[in-house]
Amino acid sequence: MLKKLLLLLCFSGAAGFAQKPAEISIISDNDLYTSIHNDQYYTNGLEIIYRYLSNPKRDNIAKKITAFSAGQYIYNPQSPETPEVNTQDRPFAGYLFAKAAITAFYTNESVLKVSGSAGVVGPESGAEQAQKLLHRIINFGKVEGWDYQIRTVPAAQLEVLYSHKVLRERFHEKVDFHLMGEASLGTIWLSGSAGAMMRISLAGNLKPMYESALHNATLAKGDNPYDGRREWLLFLNPSLQYMRFDATIQGSPFDDKSPVTFPLIPFRFNAQAGLKYGRNKWNYAFVFNYRGKELTNNVVTSYYYGSVQVGYLLAP
Repeated sequence: MLKKLLLLLCFSGAAGFAQKPAEISIISDNDLYTSIHNDQYYTNGLEIIYRYLSNPKRDNIAKKITAFSAGQYIYNPQSPETPEVNTQDRPFAGYLFAKAAITAFYTNESVLKVSGSAGVVGPESGAEQAQKLLHRIINFGKVEGWDYQIRTVPAAQLEVLYSHKVLRERFHEKVDFHLMGEASLGTIWLSGSAGAMMRISLAGNLKPMYESALHNATLAKGDNPYDGRREWLLFLNPSLQYMRFDATIQGSPFDDKSPVTFPLIPFRFNAQAGLKYGRNKWNYAFVFNYRGKELTNNVVTSYYYGSVQVGYLLAP
């Protein structure tokens, strides 16, 4: 299934690249990026993304970007070696998906992103095989307990993100502030979150949001548009999330066949802090992600993981 998703992504990318500026990027999430002793809960993620520049049809939209991606997320308890049910403080689960998204960057530096995804949670995601292969490659220890993973859940998700710049006149050269909200509706997650984001330039003045790497808006038209391009920024993004449903913890919304499930803690505090650097045609990022307690039992804790992103800008 993953091969089919990647082939679909490649064909979509080839069609777009023939006519429009585009970017290919990869995001790798892993808790080992923040601690060699940390291997729990959301433990690994991989996403390959193809973006291309679309033509905005409204005067107040500075830029519109369409993206296609395919990826896999892997979840396990406090240790991937927990063969007994009574030692699992979070279910084993995998999510395999394909996604399409459209992001509108407004001239007032607001951002609206709408995405839809389809895939599967369960054995068909290939998460068990991927985690065992990864542990063999890095010689990181045994993996046991996947016999009790979340059973098959077909995935259909709709997600919306909106960001709005505030204090426009007071802060705009080296530092700026944004209010952000996100919502997710589907068979895997049902949630909403609200928070604030601060962006700090570490080299020169801040770029407008419709040219910044923060929301992946670096695509541009023209002759050699990336020659001499440079951006280096730090961002901070605390938020409060309400989670109504999470199939990777509670199992399918349609049945109760999953052998290990837990009730949710609905309100959580989450936070991100990251660095993004762009030079000519390359984009790089490292993000530290903190997640508050997600479910109810006597053992579970909050957790954190790192995200590494590399992107390359293509010109038609």
